[in-house]
Amino acid sequence: MENQMPKDEGIDHSIGLLKEGYHFIMNRSGKLQSNVFETRIMGKKAICMIGEEAAQVFYDPTKFQRKDAAPNRLVQTLFGKNAVQTLDDEEHRNRKEMLMSVMTEDHLNHLFELTQMQWEQSIDKWSKMDKILFYEEIKELLCSVAFKWIGYPLHENDVKKMTKELASMFETASAIGPNHWLGRTFRNICEKTIQQLIQDTRDAKIKFPQNTVLHQFAFHKDTQGNLLDVETVAVEVINMLRPIVAISIYLNFSLLALIEHPKEKEKLQSYNDYSKMFVQEVRRFYPFFPFIAAKVRVDFSWNGYQFKEGTLTLLDLYGTNHDPTKWEDPQKFNPERFAYWKGSPFSFIPQGGGDYYLGHRCAGEQITLDVMKISLDYLVNRMEFKVPEQDLSFEMDDIPSIPKSKIILEQITRNRSH
Repeated sequence: MENQMPKDEGIDHSIGLLKEGYHFIMNRSGKLQSNVFETRIMGKKAICMIGEEAAQVFYDPTKFQRKDAAPNRLVQTLFGKNAVQTLDDEEHRNRKEMLMSVMTEDHLNHLFELTQMQWEQSIDKWSKMDKILFYEEIKELLCSVAFKWIGYPLHENDVKKMTKELASMFETASAIGPNHWLGRTFRNICEKTIQQLIQDTRDAKIKFPQNTVLHQFAFHKDTQGNLLDVETVAVEVINMLRPIVAISIYLNFSLLALIEHPKEKEKLQSYNDYSKMFVQEVRRFYPFFPFIAAKVRVDFSWNGYQFKEGTLTLLDLYGTNHDPTKWEDPQKFNPERFAYWKGSPFSFIPQGGGDYYLGHRCAGEQITLDVMKISLDYLVNRMEFKVPEQDLSFEMDDIPSIPKSKIILEQITRNRSH
């Protein structure tokens, strides 16, 4: 029997989406007392979903597709044209295979060694400075790591420029007006740089070692056995670089959690496994990406509600990670919840849900976890610093959200006992 899907009354809710940010779907889901409802965004009908059961349906490739689902403004800033996030079926599997091919133990260990080396260099640099803006510094640290990892170490003078280009892709994705156009411009500039590297690799003008990301991606073949076009390869190389720089958001919230919950530092120093729980709780508790989009692939019915082919559908990532039916005291920061958490790829989805290889779960999730753990070790055990008076608040209508002060640190020194 078909039920009438709960409806968010009103002509259009695009302004509400901008004003409420991460809480947009949660607020309406609570008001309508439903994990699925219909609304209108940018003048079009859209379905919003929240929770584990909704995520399971959303990640069913027979019911939903990614092609043409992401708004053009996201494609032009965050994802890039023809990126893996916008593909389905065999094409998606082939591209995901390319991304996962560099997630081997050797590749990841190399990335983690580079991260440690960069932290060592950064502490030396910061100790000579009166103060730092942690968010800005950590973006540059991660940008240096990312480029070394793909096989193209940046000259020191280029780090700020490339950091600005990569960070603008996730900092301006939800922006309107001049900031949005700035994000598009920076993406275009960055893509041109990477395209040239790929072309030079194929023309043998530059010889990157065969085990590097740049070499492997440059010679990856599509489902027809042809080399991917240079533009697409550049987009996917950026899909390796940009998310590593975006870990800076999680690291700012890791530091904020240490500042606001001082007892956590003692636990991190006392228990070996605690860092794993801590980084997972940072990813669950703090805002990162609010929701993801897909389109209904074929007409289907779920829980008595009709889903019509072609309807834009949003899955609430932040809200699902704060679902009170799955998480006890979801608004409380409590890493110890992960000591007994059994885990579901659909109830904990800070970087997407489902399967890494076949589905749309973020290919670099393991990178995020390990870079966070390495960085946490430096923040807790390997450096000392003072946190002056500042505005550490963050807004839930800023996407992405970061503490307003970008976290100012002073009197940074190396902890000699480690």
